[in-house]
Amino acid sequence: MLGLQTLLRAGAAAGRGAGRQVSSSFATGPRQGDGTFYEFRTYTIKPDKMKNFLELTGRNIHLRTVHSPMVGYWTLEFGGLNKAFHIWKYDSFAQRAAVRTALAKDQEWQEKYMSQMLPLLDKQENEIAYLVPWCELGSPPKDGVYELVTFQMKPGGPAVWGQTFKAAVSAHVKTGYTQLLGVFHTEYGLLNRVHVLWWNENPDSRAAGRHYAHEDPRVVAAVRESVQFLESQQNLLLLPTGFSPLK
Repeated sequence: MLGLQTLLRAGAAAGRGAGRQVSSSFATGPRQGDGTFYEFRTYTIKPDKMKNFLELTGRNIHLRTVHSPMVGYWTLEFGGLNKAFHIWKYDSFAQRAAVRTALAKDQEWQEKYMSQMLPLLDKQENEIAYLVPWCELGSPPKDGVYELVTFQMKPGGPAVWGQTFKAAVSAHVKTGYTQLLGVFHTEYGLLNRVHVLWWNENPDSRAAGRHYAHEDPRVVAAVRESVQFLESQQNLLLLPTGFSPLK
């Protein structure tokens, strides 16, 4: 979990080095030394089939997770309807390729799940993303709701907007109203895109916290610096499914 002290130390170190050279808070190559990356998958389900989809997935998801670990599985409450969003963790692209091959050969998975799920599916999308170097994947203190905030930044990459983006995230963390679970930089999909995953106890605590943050001069100042590099932003409220590891 990325704690407040970790963010403060990292921010101070970046500030000391700012006078010596231009640097980025995001790597321009692999985001992690061990090569771990995350696949974001979004399924759009036919409007009258979401209940069937969730029941089918709940019964059979164990057939999928034996092949590779699932980080979380959610449905969208706000920001999009009839959608399921899930995150999968891989150690390397070779591992992912091996998993996909194994799934294609897994007769039980194909018969019990894929053959029945595909008629319920309207569209699917995926992205590959790395955790940024200054963030570790966190876990919530208890059950709650999740917010996925997607920022489409201006072209140029983290060397242009990385430090100000990090400062804006840090400012929100310091308010204490929400908990940061992960900051992900897209490698495949739309480039210059950053996903930030937050946890809140419930939608009302999130709303109250946001109101408080918008009146905090530290947050206002940090966001003002970062927003000059922003092209668009999307906020999704996610509800964890009963079979999601992150509740």
